[in-house]
Amino acid sequence: MTGASVPGALARACRAVRPAGPRDAVAGVMPAWVASPDSADEASALLAAATEHELAVVPRGSGTRIAWGAPPSRCDLVLDTLRLDRVLEHAAGDLVVRVQAGVTMRRLAEVLAAAGQQLALDEPAGPPNGARVALPNGARAGSPTVGGMLATGAAGPRRLRYGTPRDLVIGITVVRSDGTVAKSGGKVVKNVAGYDLGKLYAGSYGTLGLITEATFRLHPLPAATGFVTAGYAGTPAATRAVAAAAASDLAPAAIEIDRPGRDAMVRVAVLLEGDPAGVSERAAQMRGVLGAGTATSDTAPPWWGAVSPGEHTGSPAERTVIRISFWAGALPGVLDAIDTSASAAGLDPAVAGSAAAGVLHAVLGAGAAPDAVAQFLADLREALAGLEPGFAGGEGPPARASAVVVSAPAAVRDIVDVWGPVPALSLMRALKDQFDPGHVMSPGRFAGGI
Repeated sequence: MTGASVPGALARACRAVRPAGPRDAVAGVMPAWVASPDSADEASALLAAATEHELAVVPRGSGTRIAWGAPPSRCDLVLDTLRLDRVLEHAAGDLVVRVQAGVTMRRLAEVLAAAGQQLALDEPAGPPNGARVALPNGARAGSPTVGGMLATGAAGPRRLRYGTPRDLVIGITVVRSDGTVAKSGGKVVKNVAGYDLGKLYAGSYGTLGLITEATFRLHPLPAATGFVTAGYAGTPAATRAVAAAAASDLAPAAIEIDRPGRDAMVRVAVLLEGDPAGVSERAAQMRGVLGAGTATSDTAPPWWGAVSPGEHTGSPAERTVIRISFWAGALPGVLDAIDTSASAAGLDPAVAGSAAAGVLHAVLGAGAAPDAVAQFLADLREALAGLEPGFAGGEGPPARASAVVVSAPAAVRDIVDVWGPVPALSLMRALKDQFDPGHVMSPGRFAGGI
């Protein structure tokens, strides 16, 4: 079939198809068309047509994370999910909600709050100073979609208590590349080839198929929240405070750190949730755990949950953001590895994240030379691979750690492996072959070129 006849095939599958514009590019790769299905049937027909005509498809929600991951090796069609925007079922008595993938986290939060409930996943903090980020077709960065959060595996500070999307999803409906609709878990239990599709698709970056619906386990909204914050002159004192807070019996929901530069003060904040009297009492005890100079508030500090708290790091499109995951007990070694590697490369990244949950982000600003970033990343991965076990006394399993480039300018992406070494890559490739045999779903976006 000729290129001119393909839009007709897409138009027969979906009523909302248009030519792509410059702002529809995916990590610099320009698609030809954008389609916006408003039902699972339209999504199924679209993917069947795309596969028939060998079109590469990249799913997109609100676009807040469209630049994450590696650029696709090709992209013919962007499949926009924003018209799949219905809350299908809220079983408040069972603490369960079923939603379409294009529902925004903000809208879902409003619906659930009316029943005193929540999906305990944090929206990402906005860019520094309230800057607005351009998205496709003149849209502006707003709330991420449920499907986008699940597809990227994104989680914020409260992952310490509630986990990540793969921990909260209990059912999922997906459309495979050939148009086949598959369901797993939730209200309808129909597993495909024995797989737990919810956990399989969480963090898959659209490489296995399109998520159209998801069912989540909910939690009650806390009656009160409190933040206990403290500042430390050096990293060792801050890591001791994090360890003490995590080991306490005060049930913190999140423990975050923020260090704008290597020689800057390290800020630590602890979130407590519960009834007002209990939060107040636990906050007083947590101040004793964190030491002198602490403060309490019922609102989060300005840097809470931000990937890049420092103004010096530049606009989101110019920054290199590296996500470092590790056994939480290895926090001191991870920070040392960041500092040693950055110093050797002549860089000074901002560091922030969920220290007690084993996730940090190192952020390099627009002025960082691509070669220096590549050196920093290579040295950091080598240092992380050599970490000692993340437990006192050197016992237990190795302190497994990884460094993944979440986003970066094209000049950096062109010279680094954004994913780095990935265990069980052969198994992941086998899953890709099974779920997407034509390799048309977000090709090249995931580790190992999957």
